Amino acid sequence: MNYEYQKSPYRNLVVGVDTEVPILGGRSVPYVNFDNAATTPPFISVLSDINKFSPWYSSIHRGDGYKSQVSSNVYENSRKLVLDFVNADPNNDTVIYVKNTTEGINKLSFRLCNGEGKCVILSTDMEHHSNDLPWRGKYKVDYIKLDKYGGLSLEDLEQKLIHYNGLVKLVTVSGASNVTGFINPIHEVATLAHKYNSKLLVDGAQLAPHVPIDMKPVNSIEHIDYLVFSGHKMYAPFGVGVLIGPKDNFRYGEPDYKGGGTVDTVTHDYVYWSDPPEKEEAGTPNVMGVVALAAAIRTLKSLGMHNIDMYEKKLAQYATNRLMSIKDIELYGTNRSFRNRVGIVPFNIKKLHHNTVAKILSGEAGIGVRTGCFCAQPYVQKLLNITDEQVANYSQLPKDKRPGMIRLSFGLYNDTNEIDYLISALEYIVKDYKRLERKYAKP
Repeated sequence: MNYEYQKSPYRNLVVGVDTEVPILGGRSVPYVNFDNAATTPPFISVLSDINKFSPWYSSIHRGDGYKSQVSSNVYENSRKLVLDFVNADPNNDTVIYVKNTTEGINKLSFRLCNGEGKCVILSTDMEHHSNDLPWRGKYKVDYIKLDKYGGLSLEDLEQKLIHYNGLVKLVTVSGASNVTGFINPIHEVATLAHKYNSKLLVDGAQLAPHVPIDMKPVNSIEHIDYLVFSGHKMYAPFGVGVLIGPKDNFRYGEPDYKGGGTVDTVTHDYVYWSDPPEKEEAGTPNVMGVVALAAAIRTLKSLGMHNIDMYEKKLAQYATNRLMSIKDIELYGTNRSFRNRVGIVPFNIKKLHHNTVAKILSGEAGIGVRTGCFCAQPYVQKLLNITDEQVANYSQLPKDKRPGMIRLSFGLYNDTNEIDYLISALEYIVKDYKRLERKYAKP
């Protein structure tokens, strides 16, 4: 194959997008990355800010040296930027820095019930494992059903809230699915949760980089009580994430991680914990990661989240329309309006295993995609109509032989020329799939 594509002007914002990678046959081609839902490359502005800050890096909070004061101010002032990015209330909410969305959800899972009797968590059938597994073993977990297309059923949510009669401590939903890109109606979910005296957590990992988020005022019935997201999915892959929630929820009780930075007074007989957020940030914090996140947020805001949202939706629609023209391509989630999706398109080629397709795309064209179940196995099983009996059988298979999908996920630096390049590669695969399957079946 000998494909070429033109650059998009948006590409100059991101590091490494023109990097050439080797393909079979000894040639090199510019890498095409359609795996942004897993992680994104950094903004150039992020690396620039890290380099500018590096000479001033020092220990924070208790250091009296000048660099310590500079570092402390940068670290603490960043919380205001994060709150403003999602329209959170600085008088009510606090920003707790964590490694990623997964850690943020795990941290919250230790803080909600406090032995107050039977507590129920309502999750959904579409969640990433990180918004499912942390709740198990601590609470009774029930799952909001999906409609026949894989979207969230608000009717079932309300029925479950009624059924549990005030025992639901938290409703926890993904802002956008990392499998189908479906955007959940988070403010409608919040309205129902608050109507029945519950709270709402939004897993914003797939929402924050792509769509404007408004947590709404605390006195609004549409208010988002808790929000988590990761820097590494929004062009700041330097090991930092965010948990936003009411200060009072973290004021009492012990933190899940204990150590330096979490305490006010310690003796051998008692401990007085610091106020949040310091209480929840044990050990030396990731100041460099926070600098990176702040730089990414400033860049995203300067571009305009509405502009990013519209652009990436156009990419997803363009890709879907092009994929529909290829024989033997099976798409998932195409029923949902692109207004209610982020830039994610899952599909399969009927004649080939998803893992084989990914190997061919990489080896023949230098295209990177994600395959499998995307850490959302129950959701993918439903979308593929896999029975419990089949799950029990395929769990004995090697991972690269199990059912799954191919996922395209777009960033703001992708363009239609890259999609055309992908389509040409897929047409080539469909046309010559038997030979390519044999070729890539070799050890």
